Amino acid sequence: MMQFDHIAVAAATLAEATEHVESALGVKMQSGGEHAVFHTHNTLLGLEEGLYLEAIAINPAAPRPDRPRWFDLDRFEGPARLTNWICRCADMDAVLMQMPDLPPDGAGQPVDLQRGDLRWRMAVPASGVLPYDNCWPALIQWQTTQHPADRLATSGVRLKRLIVSHPQADDLRAALAHILHDARVVFDTGPAALRAEFDTPHGPRTL
Repeated sequence: MMQFDHIAVAAATLAEATEHVESALGVKMQSGGEHAVFHTHNTLLGLEEGLYLEAIAINPAAPRPDRPRWFDLDRFEGPARLTNWICRCADMDAVLMQMPDLPPDGAGQPVDLQRGDLRWRMAVPASGVLPYDNCWPALIQWQTTQHPADRLATSGVRLKRLIVSHPQADDLRAALAHILHDARVVFDTGPAALRAEFDTPHGPRTL
């Protein structure tokens, strides 16, 4: 089984991604850090109910990795936007075995990662592109005793719904039905895109 873990907003630069979130939600993000292996960096926002949000971008001060970056960041273009959702599990290998055959190169293979004292595994496709035009959730397995959301300041922001839009929304919903049960995640037929609805200290907001 999987549990909804966090969402990611990407941009050409971390400053753009961070400003997009702060402007949309009316709250300040916290500093994050740098990611080895994929050479990205992020800022963070704690959400209610154990979720969090990260703004992420390629780190221009880091070397180019020897493989495509996660979240399809090598091909990112256009304005900052919500690009990915991430689900956690206790046993990544077991969950990956339960997943259906997925194009183009599946849900990915586990990669060991670290940022400071945080350690985790992420399933990353060799191409960096997740199935269903990146609308498939990235799979993470935390290897720390404390979840990252527990380290973040309370923002007063609560995710109401994540709307996953895709031309094959019915197939996507069916493929996840046996491993993810979360009423906050809904699927809608339309162009490939993600939209998140929030309650904030300033009223309803959307990313």
